[in-house]
Amino acid sequence: MDQPAVRRARRAVSVVFAAHGAVYGTFATRIPWIKEHLHLSAGQLGLALVAPAIGSFAAMPLAGRLLHGRGHRSAIRLLMTLWCLALLLPAFAPDLPLLLLALLLYGAASGTADVAMNAHGVEVEQRIGRSIMSGLHGMWSVGTLLASAVGAVAAGAGLDARVHLGAMAVLLLGISLWACRGLLDLRSQPEAEAPPRFALPPRSAVAIGLVGFCAVFAEGASGDWSGVYLRGTAGASAGVAAASFTAFACMMAASRLVGDAVVRRIGAVRTVRYGGGVAALGGVLVVISRTPVPAICGFALLGVGIAVVVPLCFAAAGHGEEIGGGGNPSRAIAGVATVTYTSGLVAPAVIGSIAQATSLPVSFAVVTVLVTGLIVGAGRLGPAGRIRGDSGAVNAANGSPAAESVSGGGEG
Repeated sequence: MDQPAVRRARRAVSVVFAAHGAVYGTFATRIPWIKEHLHLSAGQLGLALVAPAIGSFAAMPLAGRLLHGRGHRSAIRLLMTLWCLALLLPAFAPDLPLLLLALLLYGAASGTADVAMNAHGVEVEQRIGRSIMSGLHGMWSVGTLLASAVGAVAAGAGLDARVHLGAMAVLLLGISLWACRGLLDLRSQPEAEAPPRFALPPRSAVAIGLVGFCAVFAEGASGDWSGVYLRGTAGASAGVAAASFTAFACMMAASRLVGDAVVRRIGAVRTVRYGGGVAALGGVLVVISRTPVPAICGFALLGVGIAVVVPLCFAAAGHGEEIGGGGNPSRAIAGVATVTYTSGLVAPAVIGSIAQATSLPVSFAVVTVLVTGLIVGAGRLGPAGRIRGDSGAVNAANGSPAAESVSGGGEG
């Protein structure tokens, strides 16, 4: 294929990743506003925040079918349009039942768009002949960071979330549609069999998946509850509370961008063990903090500690025959994704339920215990911790919710 077209596609899919992350980052900073606007308890908010994960898991199988039937460029353009517009729904929900429905649709749009863009990233990577997936996932984090910074400013200024989310939806939709023009117009052969809707994970994938489960639980808890924690427990203003997620996202982005260099220097197992120690320290700091600054530092350390765990879990799954890939790493990766992203279903409800029964500091004590498990479970990611592509490049997958079930062209 024409190399300029491939390079253009790499830039385009990078922008799509960043736009996808920006939608998530925008929503995350306004969760405290939604809680206060609808007068939700911690338990009710926890219930509501389960809905996006349910919607995502229910809709993800549709992405493979869309890619197969419409081609990559058309499918991603459609799904990113739905994802950007879904940003409007939670802010306009007038009560808890409609908020649940809005977040189900929000999650469905998120999951399908996420799967499709990851599938396209894999295709572009194969044509380039070297790993680009880690960089793409770093762009997702950068998009999340930039949007969360805007959200912190908007929250601090007291801007109504309906105005903020509406403006960001229009802006990000325009960026996404522009970027999609540069994607490769990949289409399945007419005689090609449609991808399966669901595949059970290999049993041997569960151990690696549980390592990722710990990291994703902490990521989900921090993303959904950091602002609420700062507002209710640490006594922060709305702007400072939103900045807690910005600090978390910033450290996640920076750590992902340098993560490959760290892994090359000390190896996957030690990287995850050290990361688990850093994350546990951050969790302890969050639990004991009753003022904004140390709490924000704690969330930042959590971001550093867990940043590269999920990519390394997918790398370990894709490399070894022992995980049951049978020469096809996509099945092993999909199996690890199934286990790992179960966290997205349980974390919001668990955090909210514990907070309702006790307090948010107790909830984050549970998070701290789980990230400590990374120190013990890191050995599951050795010895190789790589995914072999056609070019022999290292391919480490992202931690965006539920996207990594597709590899090898997006048909898994």
